[in-house]
Amino acid sequence: MIPLGLYIGLSAVIFSIGLYGLMTQRSGIRILMCIELMLNSANINLVAFSSYNADLTGQVFALYSIALAACEAAVGFAILMAIFKMKDTINLDNFNILRW
Repeated sequence: MIPLGLYIGLSAVIFSIGLYGLMTQRSGIRILMCIELMLNSANINLVAFSSYNADLTGQVFALYSIALAACEAAVGFAILMAIFKMKDTINLDNFNILRW
């Protein structure tokens, strides 16, 4: 069995990559991808601790989190497409107003 520390280390590395990308990228699609990386690292933690404690609660929460991430990605992508339709760019530096 793989030790719990390796799962936590993997999750920390994936979360760090997502956080770095979230802070440095300006493209809306890349930001959505980085948020998905961060959510997946949280799912790894949920499943790892669930397996370590021999309890299915973490795995159920991970399934809910995956469904929520899919909904978030769909809504975020729809918003980005509306922004692209209006401004002809998805670079978030060029989009600085909150009204349509």
